Parts: sequence; C-alpha cells; structure tokens
Amino acid sequence: MGVLLTQPTEESDNGRPISAPMSESHFGSIPFIDPVRRAIVERKLTRKLDARCSLFVLIYITNYLDRNSIPASRLKGLQDDLGLNDTQYATCLGILYLGYILMQVPSNIVINRIQRPSWYIACVVLVRGPISTLSGSTYNFAGMFAVRFFLGIVEAAFLPGVLLILSKWYTRRELTTRTAILFSGNLISNAFSALIAAGIFSNMQGTLGHSAWRWLFWIIGAVSIAVAIVAVFILPDLPHNSRGFTEEERQVAQLRILEDVGEADRDLKEEGIFHGFNLAIKDVKIYIMMVTFTAYVIGLSFNAFFPTLTATLGFGYVPTLLLSSAPWVFSCVVSIINAWHADRTQEKFWHISGPILVGMAGFIICMSTLNVAARYIALFLQTSSYAGFIVFFSWISSSFPRPPAKRAVAIAIINAFSQLGNIAGSYVWQLEENGFRKSYGIVLSMFGTTVIGCWVFRMILVNLNKKLEARESAWEVRQSTGADKIEVGALDNTDEAPRMKGNFRYLI
Repeated sequence: MGVLLTQPTEESDNGRPISAPMSESHFGSIPFIDPVRRAIVERKLTRKLDARCSLFVLIYITNYLDRNSIPASRLKGLQDDLGLNDTQYATCLGILYLGYILMQVPSNIVINRIQRPSWYIACVVLVRGPISTLSGSTYNFAGMFAVRFFLGIVEAAFLPGVLLILSKWYTRRELTTRTAILFSGNLISNAFSALIAAGIFSNMQGTLGHSAWRWLFWIIGAVSIAVAIVAVFILPDLPHNSRGFTEEERQVAQLRILEDVGEADRDLKEEGIFHGFNLAIKDVKIYIMMVTFTAYVIGLSFNAFFPTLTATLGFGYVPTLLLSSAPWVFSCVVSIINAWHADRTQEKFWHISGPILVGMAGFIICMSTLNVAARYIALFLQTSSYAGFIVFFSWISSSFPRPPAKRAVAIAIINAFSQLGNIAGSYVWQLEENGFRKSYGIVLSMFGTTVIGCWVFRMILVNLNKKLEARESAWEVRQSTGADKIEVGALDNTDEAPRMKGNFRYLI
C-alpha cells in the first residue's frame, strides 16, 4: 500500500506543470514503506528529531540572555559607567540590528547550499560567545557600539537558519508547534534573564574589582561557548545525510516532506546561487509580509525595555527584575498552546490577530491608568502578544514552500527587513511621559497596522487557493471529457503553487 501522490502532467500558463495524480516514480530512490512499519519509524524519527532540535532552544536562550542583559544592566549602572546619554544607549541597542539586517540573507543563501548546516550554526555560536563577553569589557560608547554591531553580524545566521532547517524536517502541520518551542527559548530568556541578573547583581558587585553588570556579560558569553561545542555533535543536518538517524528514518523524513507539498525539498543543480533570491524579490507576497512583520516588531519593542517599564511600578531594582519574570512565563505557556491549536486547526490569521488584540488591550490599560495592580496585569497581556509572533514565522515558511532556495531567502529577507522595527523601537521608548503613554500609543498603532496587513495577506492566499481549486477542477473536466485545454484563471508566474500536488492549499 502507498500514499496517493501527484505528478505534473500539464503545463500552466507560465510553463510550469499543473498537478494531477501520479505514480510512485515521482519518489525516485525513496521506496514505499508498509504503513504500519512507517508509523513506527515516523514516531521514532520525530522523537529523536525533537530531542536533538531541543538544543536550538538552549542556544536561543543564550542568544537572548545576551540581548536582555543590556536593559537589565541599565538598572545596575551600565549607562552611568559608560557615560551614555539616552540617545547613545538607544543607539547601542539599535546598532545590533543593523549587523543583523546586513547578514541574514547572505547567511541563509549559504546555509541552504551546504550539506552540514549543524557545523555552520555551531561555529556561529562559538564566535558569538567571545564577542558577547567583550560587551562586559567596554568602557565607553564607541566600544559598546562596535561590539554590539559585530554581535549582530554573527547572530544574524541563527534564527533564519534554524527556521530553514526546521522547515526541511517538519511538515506544515507540525511546524508551528516546533517554532513555538524554539521561540520558548526567547520567552524563557526574557523570564529568567531577569532572575539571573538579579542573582548576579546581588552577589557579584565589586568582585575582583568589577561591576556586577560586567560579570553578567562574561558569564553568559562563557555559557555560549560551552553550548556551541556541544552543538557540533547534536544538531541535525539534512533529512538525507544527518548523522544519528538510520537509513530507514532518513527515507521516511524525506517522504514526509515530499508528501506535504507534493515536491521534493531540493533545488535543481543547474540553478545558480541567486536563483532563490531572484524568485523571492518578484513575489508580491514577500513585500506585504515585510511591511506587516516590521510593524509587528515595532509593536513588540517593549521587550527591550521591559525591566524599565516594570520599574514604573515603583519597586527597587531586584524586586523589579523578579516581577519582570512572571509575565514572560505566562507568555511562554500561552504561546505554546496557541501554536499547538494553530497546527491542529491549520489556521493562521486568527492565531496571529487574537494575541495581538490581547496585547493591544494591555497597551490601552497602561495608557489609561497609573494604578500599580492594573499596570502589572497589563504587562501579562502585552507579553502574550508574542504568541501571534510565533505563528507568523511559521506562516512565512508555509507560504513559500518551494523551491528551498526561495524559502531560504523569504525567511531571511522578511526577518531581516523586520529588524528595522527593532531599530525604530529602540527610540520609541525614549518618549517617557506619564508612564510612557506616547510610546504605548505608537506601538498600539503598529499592532493595528499588523492586523490589517495580515488580513490583506490572507485575502491574497484565499484568492490563490481559489485559482488552485479552479485548475484542479479544470484538470478533472479535461480527464472526463477528453478536452485538449480548459481555460482557467492564471496564477502569478512568480508563484510556486502550480508545481505542487493537486490538493495543495495555502494555509490561511
């Protein structure tokens, strides 16, 4: 027994094939596996893969522990010790994202073409560790500026690279939950960076003659180096060549991805290094997602200033750091539940917009009152808006499924462009007045823009799905009537959908 698959039999208006039922020859060297045996192998594969990919979460935690160390250190004298004014402090936050923007697309083009992406990721993390420690060894604005810029360059490879690797292993029905687990590293670091900072600040001030905030950077950098060494041996590579999997497991891994969209997840050898980039920049969906995601990132910019926002409650720096943790733990739980439900229902728009609307309620509360209890509850609502952010990332991967080179560029270019939102967000929170009311007003409007952009994107995908249905119906009519050609609406010639199997549909 086998799974019903499809193969191209008719050319579309752009010269690409329209999908139809196909034989097992489409699999090439991947043999059919007995369904009962396959189910057993698939369970072993996913358990093993989940265990190995869990290291991505730990790396992401160390990544964001470093980023969150600056706002936490601000409460313990970093800004005064370095002699930074508010604009210089915001610039040190924002400059990281300039390097991040510059390197994401080139890095993802490279990682899509190499056979051992695990080594690439491990090397990047290994380089990031020493650079992170240098943040604790700076003594002026120029030094911190330079260190954070180069840190952004090396960090650029991690997130888009990992999202690309996950999309090569997990089906669209699994990807959102796994993306949520990955992003739990971000949320956990937001929660526990405050606790770690509180512990270091309380016990290491003046140790060996150094300020406690410097020790924070040194310790986190050392942990990053240790994690990088472990990563070389644990992280997976690609479904066809990853170490630590049996040949049968690798075959099932490739079969799962092929069945998911009806086309093997590989680029043609004759396609050049910039083929995926050229396809991506011609697709209008890319630009809508770029603008929408950037607005979302600006709306989430409160993350970098969260200890400062919590400090408006009026407590000391240690209680402030402790109070900063609980909202992020809550956000982590909400995000995983939201992602699991998005995978279960295969729906994207409302699983993004719902958390955003909850976050908007939190912004409105903080704009409307100075009551301590109400503002603290509002922080929980604000952090829960991250749940939609996670689903958005999986929406990118599922909306640009093939070829892999295009998906690699799409993930990188959308994420890279969105970092402009982090740069802008670094200055949004300089508008301190009555509890940051002006700042909350700006991010509130950005969340509204995000919802509108997601709706526009959803309508585009709905229209593409209708055209796919029309083409599938046309093929069925042709088969039953023997007609030479059935005219249907043309899909955009930059879209990859005509290459997929007949029942492929975009997730909306």
